[in-house]
Amino acid sequence: MGRIADTFVRQRAENRKLLIPYIVAGDPDLDTSLEVMHKMVAAGADLIELGVPFTDPEAEGPSIQLGHERALKNSVSLRDTVNLVARFREKNNQTPVILMGYVNPIDAMGYNTFASIAADAGVDGTLIVNLPPEEGAALNVELSAHGLDAIYLLSPTTTDKRAQFICSAARGFIYYVSLKGTTGASTINFGQVEARVKHLKAFTDVPMVVGFGIKDGASAARVAAFADGSVVGTAIVDIFQVHAQSPSKIAPLVAELLVDMRQQMDAINY
Repeated sequence: MGRIADTFVRQRAENRKLLIPYIVAGDPDLDTSLEVMHKMVAAGADLIELGVPFTDPEAEGPSIQLGHERALKNSVSLRDTVNLVARFREKNNQTPVILMGYVNPIDAMGYNTFASIAADAGVDGTLIVNLPPEEGAALNVELSAHGLDAIYLLSPTTTDKRAQFICSAARGFIYYVSLKGTTGASTINFGQVEARVKHLKAFTDVPMVVGFGIKDGASAARVAAFADGSVVGTAIVDIFQVHAQSPSKIAPLVAELLVDMRQQMDAINY
């Protein structure tokens, strides 16, 4: 098994749910990103989603869009993001890291080249927002050949027929988008999300995590009561935005947020 599967097996044995934070690589600079990655693990993160900077991140709300813009001002590229994972692996060879982003820079690099350098760097999988499984066969061949998991999204509007198809194609875990909107939008109707997740989990044994709208320890714990993990992005990237001019303040504040989430998630009796 790879790092992602190992992590879910271990957390299930420990009766804990995964805490999955998201940051944009190179926001506001690569050294700060690396520091934050290590601090997040120390604060209780189980898996890291690393955003690949892109000029048109259409699934993202204003906060994360600004994170992409800050990284792009430093010309942070897909290759830089992969190299960041390699630097992270110098001290941490256990915590899974997935690259979340858009297919455009991967297409420009070439699928085989991307999969090869990503695997060599210690990347564990990809979540490509604008590449549905129906169109991802060529990339998935390369990912699979290099031991990388292709992670897919389900949403409130996904039909049962398509959900079954996506579940059959997914590896690693499935990401359920809790809201009809971009990241950071609105608030979660926990009852509706819980019912939907329980319905979708009947189609697959692949773990299912929930993201979009998780902002604090209370919401992370509420989602963890019925999903396999809670994903938090905007609440973290907001910290980057406030302190972009004083990056030394970012890692401690991100760690403080995640410690609260971890504690409240662990307090739930699953």
